[in-house]
Amino acid sequence: MKRFRRHGHESQRDKHKQDLYQFNKTVEHGFPHQPSALGFSPSLQLLAIGTRSGAIKLYGAPGVEFMGLHDENAAVTQVHFLPNQVELVTLLDDNSLHMWTLRAHNSMSELLEIGRFTLSGPPGAPPSVTRVTAVLAHSSGELLLLGTEGGHVFVVEVPGFRELEENNISVEDVQNRIPEDYVGRRNLECVETLHENPLNPRQVLIGYSRGLMVLWDLDRQRPIQHFLGTQQLESVWWMEDGENILSSHSDGSYCQWTVTGEDPQTEPEKQEMPYGSFPCKAISKVIQLPSKQGPPFLIFSGGMPRASYGDRHCISVIHSKTHEALDFTSRIIDFFVIREGVNHRGEPSALVVLVEEELIVVDLQTEGWPVIQTPYLVPLHCSAITCSHHVSSIPLKLWERVQAAGAQQNTHYSKKPWPINGGQNLAPDPPQRDLLLTGHEDGTVRFWDASGVCLYPMYKLSTAGVFLTDADPNDNMNQGSEGEWPPFRKVGCFDPYSDDPRLGIQKIHLCKYSGYLTVAGTAGQILVLELNDEAAEQTVEATVVDLLQGQEGFRWKGQARLDVREEPVLFPPGFQPFALVQCQPPAVVTAIALHSEWKLVAFGTSHGFGFYDYHQRNNILVKCTLNPSDQMALEGPLSRVKSIKKSLRQSFRRIRRSRVSMRKHHTNNAAKLQEINARLEAEALQEMELAPVQRKIEARSSDDSFTGLVRTLYFADTFVSDSSHSTPSLWAGTNGGAVFAYVLRVPSLERRAEDPVVAHAAKEIQLMHRAPVVGLVVLDGKGAPLPEPLEVAHDLARSPEMHGSHHLLVVSEEQFKLFTLPKVSSKSKLKLTAVDGSRVRRVGVAWFGSRTDEQLESSLVVLTNQGELHVISLPSIKMMVHYPCIRREDVSGIASCVFTKYGQGFYLISPSEFERFSLSTRWVVEPHCLVEAPLQMRPKNPSSPVHRDQPDGVPTEHRNICFKKNDKKII
Repeated sequence: MKRFRRHGHESQRDKHKQDLYQFNKTVEHGFPHQPSALGFSPSLQLLAIGTRSGAIKLYGAPGVEFMGLHDENAAVTQVHFLPNQVELVTLLDDNSLHMWTLRAHNSMSELLEIGRFTLSGPPGAPPSVTRVTAVLAHSSGELLLLGTEGGHVFVVEVPGFRELEENNISVEDVQNRIPEDYVGRRNLECVETLHENPLNPRQVLIGYSRGLMVLWDLDRQRPIQHFLGTQQLESVWWMEDGENILSSHSDGSYCQWTVTGEDPQTEPEKQEMPYGSFPCKAISKVIQLPSKQGPPFLIFSGGMPRASYGDRHCISVIHSKTHEALDFTSRIIDFFVIREGVNHRGEPSALVVLVEEELIVVDLQTEGWPVIQTPYLVPLHCSAITCSHHVSSIPLKLWERVQAAGAQQNTHYSKKPWPINGGQNLAPDPPQRDLLLTGHEDGTVRFWDASGVCLYPMYKLSTAGVFLTDADPNDNMNQGSEGEWPPFRKVGCFDPYSDDPRLGIQKIHLCKYSGYLTVAGTAGQILVLELNDEAAEQTVEATVVDLLQGQEGFRWKGQARLDVREEPVLFPPGFQPFALVQCQPPAVVTAIALHSEWKLVAFGTSHGFGFYDYHQRNNILVKCTLNPSDQMALEGPLSRVKSIKKSLRQSFRRIRRSRVSMRKHHTNNAAKLQEINARLEAEALQEMELAPVQRKIEARSSDDSFTGLVRTLYFADTFVSDSSHSTPSLWAGTNGGAVFAYVLRVPSLERRAEDPVVAHAAKEIQLMHRAPVVGLVVLDGKGAPLPEPLEVAHDLARSPEMHGSHHLLVVSEEQFKLFTLPKVSSKSKLKLTAVDGSRVRRVGVAWFGSRTDEQLESSLVVLTNQGELHVISLPSIKMMVHYPCIRREDVSGIASCVFTKYGQGFYLISPSEFERFSLSTRWVVEPHCLVEAPLQMRPKNPSSPVHRDQPDGVPTEHRNICFKKNDKKII
């Protein structure tokens, strides 16, 4: 007999889904991957960054963020804001120009592309004629001047991108008006730079790469003055007085020229080689800004002595008697200076530098020129991210203590507020305080405020001090020695190299109620830490746990364990370690669980699992899960990958120690090293799994490698032995489809310090299909997941329902299976792989609610190897919704995904960026911001002065300008 569904019931169910679930990718956190261009609008107070992948990102005040993506798969090479307007122009390396605008919609601004343009030359002309190399956004706001590889300058009307052919400046027009002997021996080559006279916008300086600079009258279409440089030109800076020009050159020199009207000027007024007479690298950019505090600020990039320091990435700042060479750990993309005042013509206040791996802002008004901490664009990847852990709804007391510990670490930062403050952040205040913890390869754990749009750094924990590592105490490149020339000063925090890869953090668990933290590493180390508001000196003793339990015939071929410092260590305020468990063999820790109420921590590797009583500082239980066929487990997980990574690291470390100045080679190879690591790890993961296909679930062989690897650990107070008495228990799931359950006897609070915790085996489940167990959840008598430890004690959750049957939900890679407790009989299951070939990669419990109803429902959130998100109802384990989220080829992104308690998630879209997404209609964190047009728009009265914004952020006052166009005047 056929069953017919009731239409009304289906409609109600669909509406219920719509009320609870909605998928959105909301915001990208971190630093843009592979930045390639920088722009700044002083009038809007907005920063723009273009990337090699074609993205354009705008940032203003904290929380004000916009992102656009070019349809073309091409790198952004230049970004220019139109002065005093809400439009900007991007140039891509495919030679296309794109116009963007910030358009208001529903009281919020959106970044929209409104036009695109490509220069077209005469028929038969070579591509170099129209290949754009320099862009000037004219202060009229209506014109772009485009210099090309062939030496021509094209004038284009915006925003319509209409070429004004009668105003173009051809290379022939320039060559015909300069001395023959200069032309005869030098080809002008490409237009390197275009600059507008700060006092007369009718005049434009055209700089050619071979050294010639031409002051051109746009009205009369003729040159005013020629500056006959003899060195290859890199950049030009026109000083505010309109009478002096600085040019920087490929030989490490800069020159000062005077605008006199006398033609030609064959020699500069002054020529300087800042770092000596020996051959130097090019000065790629130079600027000079007046200061009321004395001499002007001279700032330039490059110019280092080629033989000794040619591989440094430096920007030199010279003011009065102070001279510093700011030394960055990655390649400089561009820089500009922010100035004070309504018209942005006051004192230089901050130097903003975009380098390949971070954004650095230097306070130019505070003695010592300290760095200003950035509220966004923080390099998440200062050391490679190895794991993540999210904690929702942090209690205020813990939040303030972590904040205070972080503040004591940040005393070296400037006290000045963030200087880029454009736009209005209209997003509501976050409803709760959330933390994202990231573990790194160098043994650090970083705490981030993940409550809102900005992922803000709060505190950094380092575990390296507990161990003796390969770090060289003399290998300190933070500061140059006194009297050193050039006067180097290291700035920035990007340093992807770990002195010992065994320090890498693999698992993190924070209890937000007790303040206990557990971190586990690459070499089998598990640290238990507690939050302390004062510095403390203490010794951390290791408890060694043999997971092989003396089994014969097994020999560990992997890495050695880390040596623990025997002397007391001074730990700063914050999380301080007081207990250490060392697994033997020292394999990667693959799972941990912390129960702060019982004061127990469980840990697992590819060889087995155990748990430790950190109150009495002793180990309770060890269970070896190693299968006799698990030979790969004895070689160390991913040993082939690790050995290659180790050899690469050792090579780079030798280079670093042999010569401190080899930072460039390190930094240039950082991206390659990370790419190699990611590729090798992806290959290893593929070796560990079968390719998903459309099929029924089939039993896997017990001879498969890594069957004993522990994938998940779970503490629960539930019914294990009988249905009338609940007991504390530990559950462990392995890669071979086995589930082990242990009953625990935890002494009462009064006897906790004296009586031991006792454990004995209670249950063992072997899944028929032997798929890896990736998650375990116990549901109470009402079908709700058990609360977190201490959650009920803090009145933040109801007590679990202890009447009625509890159920154990076992999540394997291929299916979800519900068992009744304590009998462990199968009740229901949901197959995943049998339906679409997917496999579960990440799983978490989340709570969902509608915008109108305070009632919350618990569900299971799942990410598959296909990159799809599924929401599964509890306790009925039925598929509710599913959405595509991550490309299936993005193995690293899928592996990095972490879920939050309220239906959000994070995953890495590059080594330096997290994508944030939401599955909930109630909890969504995304930018809501408004950027209004500046007050000083184009004047209607042609005689009134306006202020223009140069791309470097130096606005100047000037007269109006007009051009002839079709017998009309554009004013």
